[in-house]
Amino acid sequence: MKSLRMHAIAAAAVLLTLPALAQVSDYHDIKTTPLHQIQQPQPKRVQLANGMVIFLMEDHELPLIGGGARIRGGGRDVPADKSGLAGLLGSAWRTGGTESNQLALLLAREAHHGAHGGVRLVHGANAHHSLHRAAWLLGLPDPVVVPAPAGTMDPAALDEALTKLCGPLIVAATAGTTDAGLIDPLPEIADLCATHGARLHIDAAYGGGLLFSDRHRHKLDGLQRADTITLDLHKLGWQPVAAGLLAVKNPDDLAVLQHHADYLNADDDTEAGLPDLLGRSLRTTRRPDILKIAVTLKTLGREGLGALVDQVCARAAEFADLIATHPGFELYDRPTISTVLFRPTEATDDAVAAVRRTLLHQGRAVLGRATLDGRRWLKATLPTPTPGPTTWPPS
Repeated sequence: MKSLRMHAIAAAAVLLTLPALAQVSDYHDIKTTPLHQIQQPQPKRVQLANGMVIFLMEDHELPLIGGGARIRGGGRDVPADKSGLAGLLGSAWRTGGTESNQLALLLAREAHHGAHGGVRLVHGANAHHSLHRAAWLLGLPDPVVVPAPAGTMDPAALDEALTKLCGPLIVAATAGTTDAGLIDPLPEIADLCATHGARLHIDAAYGGGLLFSDRHRHKLDGLQRADTITLDLHKLGWQPVAAGLLAVKNPDDLAVLQHHADYLNADDDTEAGLPDLLGRSLRTTRRPDILKIAVTLKTLGREGLGALVDQVCARAAEFADLIATHPGFELYDRPTISTVLFRPTEATDDAVAAVRRTLLHQGRAVLGRATLDGRRWLKATLPTPTPGPTTWPPS
């Protein structure tokens, strides 16, 4: 068996060939609008009865989702049905996927308020840990975990679980797993939820960005049938944190968040047109996180973001090709999004973990780790269209 040092050198050699892939980047195809050329919305001047003058923005919320929803960007509007968000009529900005998942379970609990025993969460063994923690935090019954033998939820096992369970249920599917970026069979899961009368939540924090891509959007077929969807543009949206979003099909579900505090949303202020965002978040003081997303959508548009998504997925596929053709490595599977799992051939699980730490300590690469099919894998997630410089000095 090869020594740990040889494993690390071989892994670094393959990883360091990746920057050359940046040479095929098609950034020149992305049409952007210089910031100084963007037409900014003009504030409306309003004089109050006491003589005070205030200025209101006519468009104080980013209309990602709404009645006749449109995603704005690149100098034009994109109908929601082109983005895969048709039918989702409400939204609430969150700090990220964890908070969005928590809010989704809260809305489900309140939608079944008074039900004996509370709503029961059913999720795959591949689900993000935040779902289980959110159920505990909200006082819900212990979640029912459905097997995910191939890394995605097993529809037959889900059907069996839903048949046996009683009371209100919420099924949480995943579009972009943490370990391998896999996508649950969303159409089949949506069918089962409809058959059994279960609410459907889809955690698309990672994979939701595929909506921007004409080439990859089909991987999210069935997403529009969810009652709630977690998105996180911190991932395939290239936004600094926080950039989470919970999309809601029924805007009335958000009514449970309404709260009155006279210093924040007095009735006369609301009637006068001042925005009331207290019912859109469990947090009060927060940063204007929507601004950076609005600027990105306005500058790049859906087509520009879609081109970046296409590039990232292409780089991941090319990296997987490098792994598959290298005799010193084993590839787990072709990437679904932008995550590639691999491991040195003939290495033990302990050696794989040690290789990862060695690469980190030597400053060569920052890799994740995942355990699938009972084996440990190195995880390379390609988050940006330009993975590094086009040349690399010899190690």
